[in-house]
Amino acid sequence: MKRIDGEGAGALVQIREPVNKFPDYVRYAVQRLKVLCPGLGKAKIAKILCRAGLHLGTTTVGRIIKEPSHPAPARAASPRERVVAAKRPNHVWHTDLTAVPIGSGFWALWLPITLPQCWPFCWWVAVVIDHYFRRAVGFSIFMGRPGSVVVRSFLGRMLAPASVTPKYLICDKDSIFWCEGFKRWCRRMGIRPRYGAAGRHGSIAVVERFISTMKDEGTRRAMVPQRRTAFRTELKHFVSWYNTHRPHTTFDGNTPDEVYFSLRSANRRPRIEPRKRWPRVSPCAAPSTLIAGQPGDRFALNVEFLGGARHLRVVSLRRAA
Repeated sequence: MKRIDGEGAGALVQIREPVNKFPDYVRYAVQRLKVLCPGLGKAKIAKILCRAGLHLGTTTVGRIIKEPSHPAPARAASPRERVVAAKRPNHVWHTDLTAVPIGSGFWALWLPITLPQCWPFCWWVAVVIDHYFRRAVGFSIFMGRPGSVVVRSFLGRMLAPASVTPKYLICDKDSIFWCEGFKRWCRRMGIRPRYGAAGRHGSIAVVERFISTMKDEGTRRAMVPQRRTAFRTELKHFVSWYNTHRPHTTFDGNTPDEVYFSLRSANRRPRIEPRKRWPRVSPCAAPSTLIAGQPGDRFALNVEFLGGARHLRVVSLRRAA
């Protein structure tokens, strides 16, 4: 007690700080990112920070944001059927249509309790996805549900910039695709159409997942404009953000553009190590990279928004002076 009176609390016997303990400002950065982007889960936050230079494990992020983990439900075994596997870029394309409500939905207070699925109540969007790189090839906007001829014209416009014709085109059994005119067009273009099972969710899972992402992280987080040019600009920003900045789980946190154009992965660049006593030779959260600067460097969290859209975040870190 005399030593405490003379030297203060520093004279007490203290346990050494664990080597693998992250500083408090790392916790603040993760929690702040969760507040700014509440739709992000722990795995997506870990991948985004990894691309920015801070390597954290998924479980570490989960503990920091104090959210219970929800394991993905086990998928029921599906019957054996022919599967088309993409072996190279532009080998297999997916296409589908979806209706994007302009207001709060299609439900109305008056009879017949629903609004017609056409402009000015919604937009129809057609999309094309490359299976091999999960990259959005293109999209088109329609004021009403398009016919088969219009969709064929849209697909023809998508073939010109790619300068290549896919071998397979996967779509559902909608009357737009399941008709003799569409099949003749595919034969003339040298494309083999493949159809998902009617009424079975997940039979065209790749394009359905993209549409779900487009709605959950795009159109449902912002006011959908009624002007075609404004809505086209919104979708252009989303497709650019999806291909360039959104980490994809299939590619271990890389973006479709990084894989498609063989660019250097952002999560492979030298990382920021905020733990002062962390040995340089020790591994970090996957993927393991070298340390930029010195262990214990502080950093500033920078969140920008592509095209001014608050839901299209671009996260970066810079070492503080």
